Amino acid sequence: MTDQLKKNIHVIVATGVWNLDNLRYRRHRFAEYLSKLDNTEEVIWVCPSTEMPNESFVILENGIKEFHVPDLHKNRVFRFARYFDIFNQKHLNKLVRYLESKSEYTHYLWYTFPGFPYLGDAHNWTKVTYDCSDLWATSMTGSKNLILKLREESILSAEKRIIIRADTVFCTSDFLHENVLKITGVNKNKVNTLENGVEFALFTKDDSSKVDYDLEINNGPILGFIGGIKPKLDFALLSSVMEARPDWDLLLVGPDGTNGDEDFVALKNLKNVKWIDKVPPTEVPAYMKKIDIGILPYKQSIYNQAVFPLKLFEFLAVGKPVVGMNLPSTKKYAEDNVFEYIEDVTATAFISKCERLYEEKEEKIKRRIKIAKQKDWNIIFSKMVDGVIGKN
Repeated sequence: MTDQLKKNIHVIVATGVWNLDNLRYRRHRFAEYLSKLDNTEEVIWVCPSTEMPNESFVILENGIKEFHVPDLHKNRVFRFARYFDIFNQKHLNKLVRYLESKSEYTHYLWYTFPGFPYLGDAHNWTKVTYDCSDLWATSMTGSKNLILKLREESILSAEKRIIIRADTVFCTSDFLHENVLKITGVNKNKVNTLENGVEFALFTKDDSSKVDYDLEINNGPILGFIGGIKPKLDFALLSSVMEARPDWDLLLVGPDGTNGDEDFVALKNLKNVKWIDKVPPTEVPAYMKKIDIGILPYKQSIYNQAVFPLKLFEFLAVGKPVVGMNLPSTKKYAEDNVFEYIEDVTATAFISKCERLYEEKEEKIKRRIKIAKQKDWNIIFSKMVDGVIGKN
């Protein structure tokens, strides 16, 4: 039987267990996309984990198989082991033996973070692909110390090994694309840019579901950010904005990943700021429809130069105007009353942009939705699959 007639097993190397923080990233959507293809036999989600199940595989509700690779310890410091063969090859060999017992299928390996480089060399894969979505070795906070330096070197070494091994590399931003091309020995012809998209049908359906939303409504606009609350966001700037405009409201929805950041604590304690912890992904559109202006309040940092936020096209899909900053990858999408990009970031400039967008929020709704529709995940993922496997 030729490879074209065989069904496919897809192995996806992910950052954590499927429901780690109740957020849906690009890798989650891609795994589900692959699982629905006619020529897919199974999808295996390989992930680091601090707790090991009794069975080799955990079958998720969506039918995807989860394969856990044990961390050395629950403490974050020990995560360096994910990038060294000696600490995980014994366990990964269990997966390799399983795949070898499935020789009647073609086997595709998809890295979505640079962990477990051993896996790329341990099996005779049909194709190996690296989907690069972050500057993984760079700290979000910009902090520098000996531990972070060792972490950076470990990740960079593993990532280089994966990139050189890969048959195809996809990058979610032009910055990441250029960064990959700096690696000595990389074949530039195998590197492509495919930015993040939106689950268009989910964000545009008529959703009348009620959400946990008791923010006191003032007379001004409701600003909103919905996603992981992490150190890459500029909480100090947002505090300045909300203190200057007590008649405005700010809604933040998402799990707190700041590790007690003082600026975030100060922000969420303001009377006109409401923070809601993680919510089911299916409810995210309903929360977005409650706000007037979507915000992408990122800090200026090396890490953020590489970021292409998932939320840009999600806000646009529900018809909301967006204000963003310190995200060079998004500047190409700047358009009046659709996505306003702030070059010289100050609280005054941020307030001015929001004031004008609030006055004109009912304009260009169709234009915003049209842009988002062109970035549907199905369009993006079909390009990825066509580039690696061929037309289905």
